[in-house]
Amino acid sequence: MNVDFTFSDTIAGYIVDFNPEEKYYVVETPDKRQFKLNLIASTYAKNVRNLGEPYSDATGAMREMLSQKGQFVFSYGTFYPAGDGKEPVFETQWMVFPGNQPGQYRQEEQNWWIRQIDEIAAKYLKWQFNHPEDKIDYKNYRTILHLAGAKKGDYLQETDTISRMVYGFASAYLLTGYDPFLEGAELGTNYLRDHMRFYDQDDDLVYWYHGLKVEGDKETKLLTSEFGDDYQAIPMYEQIYALAGPTQTYRITGDKRIMFDIEKTIDLFEKYYKDKNGIGYFSHIDPITLDPRAESLAHNRARKNWNSVGDHAPAYLINLYLATEDPKYADFLEYTFDTITQYFQDYDHSPFVQEKFMEDWSKDQTWGWQQNRAVVGHNLKIAWNLMRMQSLKSKEDYLEFAKKIAAVMPKVGSDPQRGGWYDVVERESTINGQPRFVWHDRKAWWQQEQAILAYLILYGILKDPEYQKLARESAAFYNTFFLDLDDGGVYFNTFANGMPYLMGTERLKGSHSMSAYHSTELCYLSAVYTNLLITKQPLDLYFKPYPNSFKDNVLHVSPDILPKGSIYISECFIDDEPYTNFNAQALTVKLPDTDKQVRVKVKITPVT
Repeated sequence: MNVDFTFSDTIAGYIVDFNPEEKYYVVETPDKRQFKLNLIASTYAKNVRNLGEPYSDATGAMREMLSQKGQFVFSYGTFYPAGDGKEPVFETQWMVFPGNQPGQYRQEEQNWWIRQIDEIAAKYLKWQFNHPEDKIDYKNYRTILHLAGAKKGDYLQETDTISRMVYGFASAYLLTGYDPFLEGAELGTNYLRDHMRFYDQDDDLVYWYHGLKVEGDKETKLLTSEFGDDYQAIPMYEQIYALAGPTQTYRITGDKRIMFDIEKTIDLFEKYYKDKNGIGYFSHIDPITLDPRAESLAHNRARKNWNSVGDHAPAYLINLYLATEDPKYADFLEYTFDTITQYFQDYDHSPFVQEKFMEDWSKDQTWGWQQNRAVVGHNLKIAWNLMRMQSLKSKEDYLEFAKKIAAVMPKVGSDPQRGGWYDVVERESTINGQPRFVWHDRKAWWQQEQAILAYLILYGILKDPEYQKLARESAAFYNTFFLDLDDGGVYFNTFANGMPYLMGTERLKGSHSMSAYHSTELCYLSAVYTNLLITKQPLDLYFKPYPNSFKDNVLHVSPDILPKGSIYISECFIDDEPYTNFNAQALTVKLPDTDKQVRVKVKITPVT
């Protein structure tokens, strides 16, 4: 049956032909299908632009750029129905070029991601605290932010969303050295410590509250989660993400109070969440008995999942290892990835990993919304983090698992016509070989992040050109459609065609799910992987340690877990003066004996 109605859509592809006389061009999509696209009198073109950049018109150069075979372009227009046995007609209304010539992508510019994180962090300072006009005061923080950054007066402050925003500020400081970002990170860390932390002196453990309700000078602490899936329990992922911002801040300052909190929270994991009779960590504990097997936990009783096992690594544990290089954290990481590699693979039944489990690691395929469904981004997140771990402790199992995900996911999780990556799909149920969408075919910002980082690090280490192609296409889609060039920050979701989806909680810039975390993590690590592994350009990093903060007064400055010997320190400055007491290959700086906080700038240079 032919489609007999018009509809607008996006086609992403590489130019294979251009006929200026007949006013059409042909593109080949990433899955090798060809589309004939017609130009009309009103067709216009633009260049991709970063946050904070002015509009960049490409209409005048459009025909010249269309004449370059291999040029990647996003074309948005209208399909007209086929008639009389003819093919459907597509007329392009506008197009976006990610770069000026084939093989060139602006996202690979040395400072692209640095400028982007600078813009995002500055917006969250403005939205939450009216900075720079007003001082940064976390009493004014609110979880819910509308599309343009305005606050909703719900008085709710969630611990995890503050921590995730703190992560964003700390990461922005690492790349820019802009002091207000560090101020935002440190004040946020202190606020979490003073208002959302509970130190159990009897057990010598730290717990984190779900959040606060703040009305005037009155604070109501919320111990258990208010989120529906975890209601009246203490989910492990909330305790994990409470450490995300403080740990990234610790990398910069070495604040010993932060390390105390990290260590005591990890002790909480080991005492109450870890399965002492088996392997892995439980996902929830009862708030009274602290028992993961309590009947009160209902559908969360004695369960294990991706969040309780895998989220340690990207949320805080890798950054904690980077700051300390302590072998016990390397061991914790190895335990985590061994567990994921052993239990999450399920390729005899599905192209996706299994994410939820019973206590004995049998499959849980009836839990809540997930049932027997896959989160596309979690698969890609596993591949990305396996490749990080591979550079710390190489194992054939890690590499093969990462490569398996990288090979399988484009066929089942990506959109080969428009670009980008889908959200939640059925793990086993398909239509004509395509996994069924669970609720919609929209695309979430954080799942694009996982794809970009996965294929960037895969290409950066393994040099397979297919990984480069996927990384470029994924990042191009994100930078074309997810950046809110009007109000700042990034959109939560887009339709399949890339247009922003602005309804319900998905129109927000701050929510239970969004708070300057994934967008800034993407910027930070894309800058690291692109510059240091791929384009081979140096990267400046900034730190501001307190006196006698780090062990032996040694600052570790490795930006991420990268292949040994691939990068080195080429220059170091302390308080803007050249400084030579550093170990270039070990990526460490011996800090001076001083009684004040010092500013450290290092130039990390790739080995070419």
